[in-house]
Amino acid sequence: MTYPEILQSTVTQEERVLVQQRKQQLFIGVPKEAHFQENRVALTPESVALLVNNGHKIVVETGAGKNANFTDRDFSEAGAEIAYTTKRVFEANIIVKVAPLALNEMVHTQLNQIIFSALHLPTVGKNYLEALMQRKITALAYEYLKDEAGAYPIVRAISEIAGNASLLIAAEYLSRTNNGQGLLLGGISGVPPARVVILGAGVVGEFATRTALGLGAEVRVFDNSIYKLMRLQNNVNVRVFTSIINPNTLLNELKHADVAIGAIHSGAGRTPTIVTEEMVSQMRPGSVIVDVSIDQGGCFETSKITTHEHPVFVKHGVTHYCVPNIPSRVSKTASSALSHVLTPILLKAERYGNLDAMLINNPGTRFGIYIYKGALTNKHLGSRFDIAFTPIDLLMTSIQ
Repeated sequence: MTYPEILQSTVTQEERVLVQQRKQQLFIGVPKEAHFQENRVALTPESVALLVNNGHKIVVETGAGKNANFTDRDFSEAGAEIAYTTKRVFEANIIVKVAPLALNEMVHTQLNQIIFSALHLPTVGKNYLEALMQRKITALAYEYLKDEAGAYPIVRAISEIAGNASLLIAAEYLSRTNNGQGLLLGGISGVPPARVVILGAGVVGEFATRTALGLGAEVRVFDNSIYKLMRLQNNVNVRVFTSIINPNTLLNELKHADVAIGAIHSGAGRTPTIVTEEMVSQMRPGSVIVDVSIDQGGCFETSKITTHEHPVFVKHGVTHYCVPNIPSRVSKTASSALSHVLTPILLKAERYGNLDAMLINNPGTRFGIYIYKGALTNKHLGSRFDIAFTPIDLLMTSIQ
């Protein structure tokens, strides 16, 4: 059974009747991503077909899915209109994209438009929020979006991808093909496996651990949260070495490590420096650092941002991989993960008749809204940028 068929099968007869009574066509635009080396697309052809079959109009900018291995023909056959200008895409009343609006996209936005995208809090500025507010836009951030269980589905999906990919990247740079030590990450019978140190026991750290164990590597996990370490231990269901971040213990493990993964996340915006340059200088020559935390500044003192075109540099004999958008490296998988979360939300908006009704009845989606019809609704953003905010629940009360 395909993903669209699964979604359709979950709709009850009563809901089908409700859809027929309330059905309102959505006009959804999917622009080509303008941010540097952003290879993902927000909706896949499979999701487009499902939305079109439910009576909605989708316009996709030409080349939007190219870097995720989706062609214009794939989208056209799914029922989308292919637009050859960004302006045409932004005529839609709902814009669904991956990265925040770029400056050349902002000029095409319309009054009262609805924007689904990431927010990228470490890089967003006050002027960005004010521009959205002036246009009376309703904006949803993937980082804030919750599901029925209160979890963050898009954040988790992207973190799972980053955790898995980080170990596969490290394995590449251990090989002689990439001037590495010539090590197989997992080793073989009679040959000791590579040693992996993982900083952080969140979702990225957990899935990096799963992948490392699956490949047969020897794993060490560090985090200052005992709860997270216990949760990781239970989730992977294998006894692994875990420790709080004690500098002496960490240094001893780094000296013998072949791979170090930085998976520390900071709610304050800037990741603390956990590994000093002096500690990096004592690592094995040819060892590999993959700093997944680089989008928040990195947790290795020697880290500096790199790109997918030039992903690594060597310092103190250690190869550093510090690309901030690792999921874009596996853009087809990442696009599918994002699309599978967004499609049910868009279908719910149709079932309830409009976005307002859907937000009233879905607190998780409502939590994802940080600007509602020009009013800032997120307390954290209001405090950070000194902008007055109004809780969205108060705004929702006025329309019930």
